[in-house]
Order: sequence, then C-alpha cells, then structure tokens
Amino acid sequence: MPHVALVTGGGRGIGRAIALGLARRGDSVAIAARTRADIDRTAGEIETRGARVAALPLDVTDPDAIGRVVADVVERLGPIDVLVNNAGVAESAPFGRTDPSLWDRHLRVNVTGPYLLARAVLPGMRERRWGRIVNVASLAGLYGAAYVTAYVTSKHALVGFTRALAMEVAGSGVTVNAICPGYVATDLVWRSARNISERTGRPVEDAIAALARMNPGGRLIDPDEVAEAGIGLIEDDETNGQTIIVDGTGPIPEPAGPVKESP
Repeated sequence: MPHVALVTGGGRGIGRAIALGLARRGDSVAIAARTRADIDRTAGEIETRGARVAALPLDVTDPDAIGRVVADVVERLGPIDVLVNNAGVAESAPFGRTDPSLWDRHLRVNVTGPYLLARAVLPGMRERRWGRIVNVASLAGLYGAAYVTAYVTSKHALVGFTRALAMEVAGSGVTVNAICPGYVATDLVWRSARNISERTGRPVEDAIAALARMNPGGRLIDPDEVAEAGIGLIEDDETNGQTIIVDGTGPIPEPAGPVKESP
C-alpha cells in the first residue's frame, strides 16, 4: 500500500537516496531542506518518472516552519505516514574550540529538529494506528570520537530519543527506529576531507581514503545502502526502538531501478 512520506534533508546525499527509494515503492514523497535548488532537483528526478512529490524549503529548527510544512504536505499529498529525520549538521573542532554556538547548532538541528517533527506528525499516525519514524543517526551515536564532541553528543541524544519514543508508542501501530551509518559518500565526507587537507597539507584523496578506512568495512558507504536500511524499517511491522548499523561490511546494493508511478 502506498504511503505519504516526509524526508528532511532530502535534497542530496542520504536524504535524496531515501526519497528516491520511497518513490520507487510508489509512495508519495515530500522533500524538505534549506536549499531550494537541491530539493527542486531531487523532486524533478522523481516527478519526471510520474511519482507524486512536493519540494518544500524547511529549517528544522523553526517550529512555525515545521507546522506550515506539515500542513502543506497533508493538503498536497495526504496525511503523513512516514517521517524520515535525515537533516543534520556535522562540524569538527577540538573541544577547546567547540564554542557554545557550535554546540547549540548541533543540538538544535540533530536533536530538537527530529523532536519537533515527530511531535507534529505523531498524533495523526497514532490516530490512524500506523506510522513509521526513521531517525538517521550515526555510528557516532553509539561510540565516541575525538574532535567531534558536539556531533557525537547530538547523535547519542538522537539514539536515546529514538529508544525512548519507541517505548512510548509500542503496540500503537507506530514504530520508531534509527539508522547508524559510518562515513557515507556524501558532501559531508568531501567537506571533512577538504578540512583535513587544509589543516594537514595532505592531499584530499588521502584524507578521503583515511576516512574510508575508519569504517569497519574499510570503504565509504554508498547512500543507497543507508536508503535500503531505512526502507527496510518502513516495510517492517515488528522492529521498534532499534539502531540499525550500516558500516560498509555488507555488499554494495545493486543500482536502484526506476521510480514507480504512483497510483
């Protein structure tokens, strides 16, 4: 049965892969992010294949904007069945240079944003007795790492939020789970590699290779691998309150097929 999904940070990287994967299932997809060009580009990929899609600018730290976007999705596509909290920020700094603004930014985007969005869509899911909330966390939500204190703290908080909310909705037809990927081949990794290169003088390619080796699988993770895990949770009626690790140890998925036309 097709559903209506809202994917934050859906214009590129993991969010784009999840949005495309949901559209291939025949779901209607609302893509929300701060950068208009990104969401329009991804929406165009979906729309040209006949699926229903909406591209909506959104700052996930703005409660009023969230209310407007949720209302817009309901009006244009229908009640929201699936929420994918993918929007996030990842910045590195030694703890001594982790100032309050950097700290607050990570908590607002990576934790408060998912809280506000879940709060907006959960009542409808519970009323209809079906819903899926998938939070894109990180291996950094399960383990520590140097020079990313704010990021690690925020992702641990997102995992805790996932587990607590899952306990609260258990048995209601709604599930809440988290995906915890390692380093994924996205703009965030390219940006991190450039930062490493600027600080150390190492070639960017060497920095990318070093980040890849930090994954247990010894390689960067393809965004489609994360999308596959997320869609598996959406299709699963039983799994609730779990953290699904995507660390590059599994096989790389086959190239995704075309988007299905929505009914």
